[in-house]
Formats: sequence, C-alpha cells, structure tokens
Amino acid sequence: MRFRSILFILLFTIILPLGAQEIPTHFEYHRVRVGETLFGLSQKYGITEEELLEYNSILSKTGLRKRMKLRIPVYTKTEEVVEMIDEPLPKAVIDTLGFETHLVLAKETKWRLAYQYGTTIAALEQLNPTIKEGLKIGQTIKVPKAKIPKRVPEKDSLFNYYMVLPKEGYYRIEKKLGVPKKVLDSLNPELIEKGLQEGMVLKVPGDLSGDLKVSDDLLLERINLLDSISEAKPMEIALMLPFRASELNLDSLHLVRPVLESRNLYTIAFDFYMGARMAAEKATTIGIPVELSVIDTENNKSKILEEVSSKDWRKTDAIIGPIIPSNFDYVSNLKAIENIPKVSPLSTNEVRKSKAIFQTQTRKSTYRKKMLAYLERKLDSTQNIVIVADSLSRPMETELLNRFPTAIQLRPEEEGYLMPELVDSLLVDSLPNKVILETSSFPLIGSVLSQMNAQNTDERSVQVFTTYRNNLYDKANLSLEMLGAVQFTYPSNTILKTADTFSEFQLDFIDRFGKPPSKEATRAYDVTLDVLLRIAYSGSLKKSLEIGETFYNQNCFSYTLDQNNSYVNEAVLILQHEGYEVKEIKEW
Repeated sequence: MRFRSILFILLFTIILPLGAQEIPTHFEYHRVRVGETLFGLSQKYGITEEELLEYNSILSKTGLRKRMKLRIPVYTKTEEVVEMIDEPLPKAVIDTLGFETHLVLAKETKWRLAYQYGTTIAALEQLNPTIKEGLKIGQTIKVPKAKIPKRVPEKDSLFNYYMVLPKEGYYRIEKKLGVPKKVLDSLNPELIEKGLQEGMVLKVPGDLSGDLKVSDDLLLERINLLDSISEAKPMEIALMLPFRASELNLDSLHLVRPVLESRNLYTIAFDFYMGARMAAEKATTIGIPVELSVIDTENNKSKILEEVSSKDWRKTDAIIGPIIPSNFDYVSNLKAIENIPKVSPLSTNEVRKSKAIFQTQTRKSTYRKKMLAYLERKLDSTQNIVIVADSLSRPMETELLNRFPTAIQLRPEEEGYLMPELVDSLLVDSLPNKVILETSSFPLIGSVLSQMNAQNTDERSVQVFTTYRNNLYDKANLSLEMLGAVQFTYPSNTILKTADTFSEFQLDFIDRFGKPPSKEATRAYDVTLDVLLRIAYSGSLKKSLEIGETFYNQNCFSYTLDQNNSYVNEAVLILQHEGYEVKEIKEW
C-alpha cells in the first residue's frame, strides 16, 4: 500500500544505553556531609568510585572532606528524531515545522543558543534580524527545532566551547587548540553528518585551549583588525578636547611653560590629541585616509553648542570626546548630532545612556560580574577563603558570602586596619589562603597587603583578590614587589606593558617626544585606532559589534548594545601580579 500526500514524515527513536556514552552530557554538584564515603556517593548517584575520582582530581590529593564540592557526571539518555521528506515543502509548512520560539533568559548569549539548538549565530540572526545588536532578557526569538536539544552548563571546567571561523578545517583547529579530529568528532557527533561549518559551536576539552582566551566557557580569539584591512573609504573623526587655547598667553613663553609642564587639563588634552593623531597616521599607512577635525571645547557648554551649531556634520563618521563627563553628557543630548556615534574615551563612571553613545571604559558592575565568575571557578572548599570588606562594601561582602558560604569574614577596625593577631589566627598552614579584599580605603589596602605579605611564607600560602581595582592601587606606597608576592589578582580592560616590551606606538612616541607616552596618550591611540578600524571593517561603528574583542597597546574593546540604543565596552581582562610583572590569565 502506498500513501500519497504533500509530506511524508517518518519518526523513529534511538535510545542510547547508559554505558555506551563515555562522556557526560552535564554535571550536578554535591556538597560533602559528615560521614559520607566515596562508596556511598557512587551508590547514591549510580556511578563508580573511579568516575568520582576522575572528575574530581582533588580527591586523590586530599581525600573526601566535609563541605567539599564534588562534580557528579550525568549521562542522560538521548532521543534522536529523524525526519524524511520526499519533496520540497511550502514556506508556511517550513515555518510551522522547522522552528520554535525561545524566551531569552538572563546570562544567555547567542553562542549558547547556537550550541543548544544545533545552529549557528549567523542563522539565528537571519531568523531574528533584531538580535544582530544583542539579545535582550525577556525577548522571544525564533530558533530551529533541535533534534536533540543540548544543555549548556553555566559553569563547567571540564569543557569549553569554540566557534568555527570562516574556511577553518580540522587541521587548523588542531594546530590552534591542540584538539585532534577524533576528539572533536566524539564530543560533537553532528560533525560526522554535517562536517565543519562556519559559525558552528563545538564542545572541546576544558584543558585544551591553546593560546586563546577563555571567557564564560567560550574560547575567544582576539581579532587583529590591522591585518584585516587593506584599504577603506576616507573618513572624518571629530575630536572634542578642552584645550582652552584662548586662555594661554602664547606670546609669553615663561608663562606658558609652567602650565604645559604640570599635570593639568591642558596637558591631558594635548597628550590625548597626540595619541589620536598618531593613530590617524597609522591608519593612513594601511590605506585608511583620515581627517581629524579638532574642536576646542574650552570646557564650556556654551562654546560646545556654538561649535556644534556652526559645523557641517554630514561627513563625520564619529565624535571622540569630550573627555569631561559632564560635557560628554551635554553633547550626547544635542539634536544636531544625535545619530553620529559619540565615543566616551576616558570616563570610568557611567555616562548618560542615549542614542549612538559608545562608552569605552568597562563598567564597575561588569568587572565585578566577570571577577565573581572567575572566583567561582577557582575557589572551593579545599581552600581557606577570607573576605575583608569595609563598611562601604557590605553589599559585595554579602554577594561573596552567598557564593562562598564557608568563607571567613574579617572586618577591619574603625581606623581602617587589621589586627595582626586576628589575621594570624584566621590564616592556616594546611590549606591555601585565598583573601578577597573589597574596599575604597587606602589605609585598609595598605594594611591588608602589608600583613598578607608578612603571612606569606614557605609554610603558609596567601593570595589576594579584588572584584574591582580602583585608582588607590596606583599609589607609590604599593610596590610591584608587594603586589607580586601575594599574586594580586583583579579585573581590568587595561594591561600595562613592561619596559622591555614597548610597542611600535610607544617607541615612535619616545622618538618624537623623548619620553614614553602618558596613559592618556596611549589610551587616545588605542581608542582612536579601534574606532577607525571598526568603521573601516564594518562600515560603521554600530555594525561593528560582530567583530568581537580587539586589543591594542594596553586597552581592549568588545561592545554590546545597552539601554536607549547606546553601546558599552564589556571587555574584561583577568590580571595577576607575578614578581615585578602583570600577566593576563587567559583561561577562566
């Protein structure tokens, strides 16, 4: 008997036996209680003692201990649905059968959804054009119906995930990550059927990442835009800087020199201009003609309005500045330039969210979010965790205690220092001591670092962390030696180079001006060059979100869409002092 219709669908199910799957689909976690044994835990979860040891290597070193957090492998039975279609389907049928909806939750990303539904980021964006500039919590989007929806764990150090680049094959991936084809195929069965495809998200072993950065389990490769652009259309960048030239008596050198030699608004503006100009020169050498239009704001809103009203903005690709936060907020609300990207280059405080705003400094909340994720992966019950927080840092203290309930609280005295006797009693010799410092008080910073240095001996290991490194850590009283001794670890989007690793820009600056560039000059170079290269590569700043993370002399950038069609830099480096140097921790 033969049945004729528009559509024949044959469904059958293949149930994989538990023992046939060597790699767990995900993990659960168990907090060890008094009296529990490896045998008892293996019976409780239906696994072997050998598996417990395999996925919890700490057990072979310390044995089973109370409050220890164990990783429990879970082998989920899977069902595969195979659809067979004997002729093309109408679009209406495809829309009905081929897709389903997904409600975007907190912490979900496009790469996680691509992996979960067995598709690519490009395909998701084709189905949902509104997500090209980012996902929004509570948003309902269209996703392909997954034959076997895959679970992406929030935190799992056993695996990382990698997105296949254009024209990338097995050989290149193995050279880059150290993952051979047979391992990729075993972890990603869809490869056998589909082969490698651009944009595909692959599961890879957590201990193999090559030189790539690991963030939120995703392996990231920083894009070198300098090597990606050969030529581009001419562009104009407006620089708004508070030179206040009218206040300088340029005819009296003896009056001008002290002003320009001291640290003030004039010198910051000039340093920034020189860095930006050198970035424009660099762009020109690789085929990007650039015109810098410099506007002296005079740190005066009336002057800003006058300059904005008198200029023809039709050819301007982006505005960098003003560098004063209040002036930047004023500029961001001017109707005449509302559609032109406006870049806040220096401010660490959140700028006013409005249309086409790009904040280049990473927000404090983002630093803390990323650092908390790092700490959760690196700290556990096998370590002695101590939290030091002043009265202004109680919310962060509470957040840390929620994540590390066994941690010890060490609160400072009213004068902002720690009692040495108390510190000595709370640190131990038998376990690594992990101290998390949260404060905006320099006396407390100095007290903690001094005492932790004294406690850090051959018998007692001490490491210090913070979720936010403020400018107080730049004071001369805190030596690199002191920070290096306790492996001080913190989040940042800036990493300082050592004297023996000067970049091309820094060497060029020294040749021109006889001294290394200031941090403002270096940041101006990095910000300006990034803006120019993003526009050249994508056509506009707004379209450059697809680029991902970029890095230059000291600063990194990775923009996401925020409130009111503004954009924020979400790039975060986890940095650690080692000896006299600061190094990036790429795997976390």
